[in-house]
Amino acid sequence: MSAGGGLTDVERDARERVRRQAVTCFEAGGKNREIAATLRISERSVERWRRQWREGGHAGVASKRSPGRPRLSGAQMAGSERELELGPLAHGWADQRWTLARVKTVIGRLFHVSYTVEGTWRLLRRYGWSWQQPTRRAIERDDDAVEMWRREVWPRVRAPRWRTAVGWSSRTRPASR
Repeated sequence: MSAGGGLTDVERDARERVRRQAVTCFEAGGKNREIAATLRISERSVERWRRQWREGGHAGVASKRSPGRPRLSGAQMAGSERELELGPLAHGWADQRWTLARVKTVIGRLFHVSYTVEGTWRLLRRYGWSWQQPTRRAIERDDDAVEMWRREVWPRVRAPRWRTAVGWSSRTRPASR
C-alpha cells in the first residue's frame, strides 16, 4: 500500500478524487473492468480499493497520507544531548569517537525513531552541533614514523596512475599498415 509515493499535495488530492469516484461506482454496482476503463486506472487498483472499501468503508479507501519525517521533541533532543555528552564508551563502543551512524543508533535505541545518516546530520546541525576535529594531535603520534611511511611505503602501495598519452583508436599498429 502506498504512503504518498512522493506525490505533491495536489497530485495526492487528484488521486483521492479518483478513489472517491471508484467508491461511487462500487456503490452503484459497477464491474471492476468497467470502473477501471472509465477512470483509466488498472483493474488491480480497482480490486484492491474494492476490498478496502468492503473491509473499512469510505475510511478504508481514503489515502493514508505520507508519514513524514521523524521528529524529536525538544525534551527528547535534550535527553539525547545528555546521552551524547556521556560519550560513546557509555553506550558500548570501544573508543571515544562519535560518528553519525553511532548517533543514529543511540537515537534509535532511546526513542525508537529511525533516522537516516543524512537525517541525523541535519538534526544535529539544527540543534547547533557541528563537525569537530581535535585541537591538538595525539600524544602517541610519532611524526618521524608517519614521514617515513609517506616516503617509503606509500609510493609502493599507491595505485599507479594511468598515463595520458596520445593513443590509437585501432588495435593495429601504424607500422603494420
